[in-house]
Amino acid sequence: MRVRRVLLLILLFVSIVFPRVAISAEKPLWEVGVGFAALLLPDYRGSNEYRFYPLPYPYFIYRGDVLKVDEHNISGRIFKTDRILLDVSFYGSVPVKASNNTAREGMPDLDPTFEIGPAIIINFLENKEDKYKLNLTLPVRAVFSTDFSSVSREGWVFAPRLNFEKGDIIPQTGLNLGISVGPMFADSGYHEYFYTVDPAYATVARPAYSAGGGYSGSTLSIGLDKAYKQFIFSTFVSADFLQGAVFENSPLVKRSTSFMTGIGFTWIFLKSAKMVTTEK
Repeated sequence: MRVRRVLLLILLFVSIVFPRVAISAEKPLWEVGVGFAALLLPDYRGSNEYRFYPLPYPYFIYRGDVLKVDEHNISGRIFKTDRILLDVSFYGSVPVKASNNTAREGMPDLDPTFEIGPAIIINFLENKEDKYKLNLTLPVRAVFSTDFSSVSREGWVFAPRLNFEKGDIIPQTGLNLGISVGPMFADSGYHEYFYTVDPAYATVARPAYSAGGGYSGSTLSIGLDKAYKQFIFSTFVSADFLQGAVFENSPLVKRSTSFMTGIGFTWIFLKSAKMVTTEK
């Protein structure tokens, strides 16, 4: 179970922690390394209970013409123009033991979830000399929960994000900034999984509640990274704002704003001698 949790944490970590500064440059065709991260995450969006996760992770980059493996995803870029890219989007959530969470005590545990689906990326602005870029990502992801013996579909999410990327924000330091902001929408199946309280699990302090589909709050994420020789240092903070969300009145929502944060350290110990021109 520990190995499975680590795999899901890696998925979550690489989805949000690395700034996506897409500045054209000569880079190795592939890179291999290892890293370690420390994450502080809420049990779920709206929870007032947090867990600390130490996380070792592998690091592998491949910058092919069609197949690309980077810090964020594995994608076959089958459609790309100067302005539009069709890509793949991933995300995930950690499992929650009801016995360890006061709001969910006596309820079924939450299995970990993973999300996957297509994403259209539209580039609005790019300045290679000043190293900044602004784009809009439009991902639609199917959501699945799993106990690693079976998989159940829990619904879908649509999470458009406006992304601003700036390389070398302090001149000559190599410090990169990434900012992502946008709303989230999900169907009733997704919201029910996290926020519904069936009558069988209702108490005086936790009345029955049925969550519907619609607006699921908004997210703001800020990340920084810096490469130094064969090392990469990364950090991020992300906030979920649940005011106005369709499930805001669920008794399982204990905070209208949830935070997650983390730091990461990567050591690249092997790289290709062949160089390619890339946007990452």
